[in-house]
Amino acid sequence: MRYTLRHLEYFIAAGETGSITLASERINISQPSISTAISHLERELGVQLFIRHHAQGLSLTPAGREMLREAKHLIEQAESLYALASDVSGQVRGELAVGCLVTLAPMIMPELSHSFTSAFPAVRIRHYAYDQERLLEGLRHAEIDIAITYDLQSPEGIAFSPLASLPPHVVVSETDPLAQQSAVSLSELADLPMILLDLPISREYFLALFMKEGLEPNIVARSAYQEVVRTMVANRYGYALANVRPRSDLALDGRRVVRVRLAGEHRPMVVGSATLARSKKSRLVEAFENHCRTLVSDAYIPGMVPPAIERRVKLKP
Repeated sequence: MRYTLRHLEYFIAAGETGSITLASERINISQPSISTAISHLERELGVQLFIRHHAQGLSLTPAGREMLREAKHLIEQAESLYALASDVSGQVRGELAVGCLVTLAPMIMPELSHSFTSAFPAVRIRHYAYDQERLLEGLRHAEIDIAITYDLQSPEGIAFSPLASLPPHVVVSETDPLAQQSAVSLSELADLPMILLDLPISREYFLALFMKEGLEPNIVARSAYQEVVRTMVANRYGYALANVRPRSDLALDGRRVVRVRLAGEHRPMVVGSATLARSKKSRLVEAFENHCRTLVSDAYIPGMVPPAIERRVKLKP
């Protein structure tokens, strides 16, 4: 056999994304390496796996679709060998596919992953940053072993283990008059221009805060990218609601934003780990879950100002 599991992984990424470019971004491998791996597989197996469309990506051939199913099965079997070896030997090793909500990933995942692989050097982590719907889909299709996400609309069959609670707050420019207030209510915000973080389920959460009080926000702009929202806020386009608390109060253009407490009692977003409820957890997944419980809590969240600190400040006379 003159092809490797790595060749198959590159082929799977290209087959599932339909693009060399997207496959490169997904698995963090150069485009030429992926193209070379696919050409090698086609020569070795004697079949055409893709139809190349100029400037329009790739389409799997009928043979390619069959090969994609078999390649994914082979990769799953190879990964199960690591899981079996871990269970038999008592060692934590192998490859772990970790998904994370796209708004949390830049802050939480670097420290969480590095500290875990430092403790268990025989582990390799594959990272996926998706919105909530895509994370749940990844868990159901076994593309992801475990996800770090919120407890919003967790369907039947998904086991959720809470880690930390993040109440909503208001984000404004440092030059906005609201930045001088200790708290602001939804009724005060309703007529002001709002920049909405437009992600599946997250947007429904923010809009529901207003609906609960019989209010309708004045949405003037939307973005699915958290940093775009923060930068627009920093430039006085409007305010935003958020749950994450980055340690940096700078937007990407260097302008400063300020967090203001949202007055009243509002349902927080709860950060936690999600897995498939019906599947038996490997030693590797259990070890990562335990690591998450050790590292993430109301008192400490990687990359964020923990809510416990802000609650203590709020309670000071």
